[in-house]
Amino acid sequence: MHYLMTFIFTIFMLWGCSTSKPAPLQTVNALDLKQYQGKWYEIARYENHFEKGCVGATADYALQSDHVAVTNSCYDAQGAMTAQAQGKAYAIENSQSTKLRVTFFWPFFGDYWVLMMGDDYRYSVVGDPSRKYLWILSRTATISDSDRKTILSKLHEFGYSSDLLYWTDPKAYPTAKSMP
Repeated sequence: MHYLMTFIFTIFMLWGCSTSKPAPLQTVNALDLKQYQGKWYEIARYENHFEKGCVGATADYALQSDHVAVTNSCYDAQGAMTAQAQGKAYAIENSQSTKLRVTFFWPFFGDYWVLMMGDDYRYSVVGDPSRKYLWILSRTATISDSDRKTILSKLHEFGYSSDLLYWTDPKAYPTAKSMP
């Protein structure tokens, strides 16, 4: 019996030592919320329960006095909006606005950390410290091959896998109907 207890204790100790937290998630150095506000198109995401059935999604951010108003919209394959959610985002103190706490249903909050940003705010990569969520966003319904390659080449540095990405259909966006 003593050997069995020692064996079980050893297994638990080894298992506890082998499961480690992911490395701290790095964000961009600073985020200008005035420049960040406006419409963003979802290019790719990690699948999640709250976007189930969304072929495409947009996020609209509007800077308010003490928060950022968030409007997320979900689109089907025909470009029809199927759902919309209103929320609020708050910059985390001392984060240079690169880390936001977002709520769509108070008192529940989620992390929204800006990991990568195009020089001219043309794209953004957003995740959370647990690496459960990830979004690639763009100011347009499509992203250049160059930006796509840049983003994909760096995802692993943040602890994300490009194999888990769901790529949205740019035809799902009403404004994309007239695009070539």
